[in-house]
Amino acid sequence: MILDRYILRTIFGAVALVLAVLLALGALFMFIQQQDDIGVGTYHATDAMQYVLLGLPQQIFEMLPVAALIGALVGLGSLARGSELTVMRASGVSIRRVALSASIAGLALMVVAVGIGEYLAPPMQKLARQTKAFSKFQNISFAGRGGAWVRDGDVILNVDQQSGAAEFGGMLVFELTRDHQLAAMGRATRARAGSNDAWQLEGYAESRFSGDYVNGRRAATRVLPSGIGGSFLGLAISDPKDIELRSLWRVMRGLAGNGLDARPFEFAFWSRIARTVAIVFAVLLAVPFVFGPLRSSGTGARTMIGVIIGIVYFLMQRMLESGAIVFDAPPMLLAWVPTLCLAFVAVMLIVRTR
Repeated sequence: MILDRYILRTIFGAVALVLAVLLALGALFMFIQQQDDIGVGTYHATDAMQYVLLGLPQQIFEMLPVAALIGALVGLGSLARGSELTVMRASGVSIRRVALSASIAGLALMVVAVGIGEYLAPPMQKLARQTKAFSKFQNISFAGRGGAWVRDGDVILNVDQQSGAAEFGGMLVFELTRDHQLAAMGRATRARAGSNDAWQLEGYAESRFSGDYVNGRRAATRVLPSGIGGSFLGLAISDPKDIELRSLWRVMRGLAGNGLDARPFEFAFWSRIARTVAIVFAVLLAVPFVFGPLRSSGTGARTMIGVIIGIVYFLMQRMLESGAIVFDAPPMLLAWVPTLCLAFVAVMLIVRTR
């Protein structure tokens, strides 16, 4: 229908404009954050710019709900200020009909978010981290399912899959002699980045080679000094919120099958779905505002309302994420709470708008 296409074109244009502004600000902040790393190894300003550009798809995925809300407020608000919505109402078009057109725009934006978040952002984010790691630490190798390999002097480390914000599922430690012979081989069931660039190894078992003998020992913990321990941790692994749904599902099942804590990944899984669905209700929420208190307001006022709602949504999501991990609350339920609140408010306001 002509009306649907007109509303969709208006919303898409406003969302694209808002998203461009948000991305410009986000890219600027990301580039500023890279300043401390510029000059380390072969990591230069051009590498930092490449890192920022590769991270833009992830920024789009994370910013799209807020951009959809602000864009819908600005786009529909421009129609309201131009009396175009008034003409539509006078022609017999109901508010619910306008909301239906807005929801179609929200569904289209949700499809875009799924495509970016599942197929474009994760590989580019991974490439960005790996490229930065190769530039800063030239002895790093990311070898498929074998984990991340790094050589630090006479020690070679193999780090397994991340199991927490600052933890890995395990680590292999190979110590070499000065003539490059294997001196010892150890295995830790869990590795954590400690202070002063050191690894805190738990459940450590070691086999040390001496001539024709092999001496074995076990220790509950071991502190392993490493010049790249803390820095390498943030570059070698993926944060759960940056992982696509397919990988999150596999990690969740693997951790649960081994009796390990899968709550961070479970929350990230459901939060990723809920945040994508929230785009539809973010666009719908703009409808009662432009027919009500913001009918004659300027672009600045509508933008401010959108920013405030977006900040509240973001803070609620972060707070509930902490609750899911700290207080052992159901991750699935908490992940959906912000989106359900947004949906409830949007539907109730549309029903009450006359």
